[in-house]
Amino acid sequence: MIALIDGREKSIPQIMESLQRPSHLDFDKENETVEEIVSNIRKYGQTALIDYVRRYDNYIIDDIKELLVSDDEIDQAYNEVSDEFITIIKKAKEKIWNYHIKQEQNSWIDFENESQIIMGQKIIPMDRVGIYVPGGKAAYPSSVLMNAIPAKIAGVSEIIMVTPPNSQGNINPYTLVAAHKVGVNKIYKMGGAQSIAALAFGIAPIPKVDKITGPGNIYVTLAKKQVYGYVDIDMIAGPSEIVIVADRSANPVYVAADLLSQAEHDPLATSILITDSYELAEMTKQEIKKQAATLPKYDIVQRSLEDYGAIIIVDNIEQGVELSNEIAPEHFELAVQNPFDFLGKIKHAGSIFLGHYTPEPLGDYMAGPNHILPTSGSARFFSPLSVDDFIKKSSFLFYSKEALYDVYQDVSKFARTEGLEAHARSVEVRFK
Repeated sequence: MIALIDGREKSIPQIMESLQRPSHLDFDKENETVEEIVSNIRKYGQTALIDYVRRYDNYIIDDIKELLVSDDEIDQAYNEVSDEFITIIKKAKEKIWNYHIKQEQNSWIDFENESQIIMGQKIIPMDRVGIYVPGGKAAYPSSVLMNAIPAKIAGVSEIIMVTPPNSQGNINPYTLVAAHKVGVNKIYKMGGAQSIAALAFGIAPIPKVDKITGPGNIYVTLAKKQVYGYVDIDMIAGPSEIVIVADRSANPVYVAADLLSQAEHDPLATSILITDSYELAEMTKQEIKKQAATLPKYDIVQRSLEDYGAIIIVDNIEQGVELSNEIAPEHFELAVQNPFDFLGKIKHAGSIFLGHYTPEPLGDYMAGPNHILPTSGSARFFSPLSVDDFIKKSSFLFYSKEALYDVYQDVSKFARTEGLEAHARSVEVRFK
């Protein structure tokens, strides 16, 4: 079910050649479909959007106003979920809020030369953002929290959520309750590339947003990529992935369970164990087979592990961490006896889980850090979704006449070096 790779006495590049990783960029056929959807919604507005909602969301509507979730639907959702779930949502919200509140930035101002020069930076929240939450047959209230809470902390005025309905036009009640609890302003019943295009261009009465965040399938991902520039986006995300670096102190039952927790997401999900213990590698392989047989999503798990799963034996844990840095995974578990000894050596990972009792699903729901993370090696240059994603910065500057006089000749000479005569005259005119 999962490949066993002997990487001992091999270099990192040699081991990397043995790995298969799905790319979120190699989908030419899907990209053509998305291009058509985005183009048509931009050109034809409501007519095209209604057509695509009927075709891809399987929700038959006659008027675009039917996409908006009503207050009555939210009230009904509360009747369909348990009090226990509401309590869990409140706990999760508190932990996620407390983590993200520490990311807040402040505006600042600096004075020089007895206040003849004043400069600084303003932190400004975005006016309106769109969040995508996967839906349809599944429910992801956790993604609602992870998208909306940092936006709220940043001070975003309006949060618009889109999520796919079922064929009756209903949204999962757990998703609706989560959205209400975190203060989402409007919810629209649509998914896929069509929802991304609607948010990016604004198809009245659906407003245009400044930024779109949140995970989705390949059509959502490609649509976000195509509308970037009309709006900002959080990242180009691909299938879920986990890398576990473990020594002989790790429990193979735990390690297998954590690998399977990602494999059940998607046939394209990547689950990799890196260890310096041959015994742990063999026991984990057998444990994966045993646990997978009892999972409801066995077929998805089997395809994921056969195509993109691997257990890699390396010479030592230091090499294992180095290999993980090369992979730059979305989720990285360090299941070793002294995890903090290696924390400083981890350079490229979306989210890091330390020790034997910090499984990745903890981060998905309750711990606090965001679970919307860079994938497909993009942790080398992308960061987890955060409060920073929902703000922008403006610099400001003031010079007195005396302060400008001290530097104006330098500025004009610099401008002429670049062949910009009007720039030079702009400062010189104030002293002639």
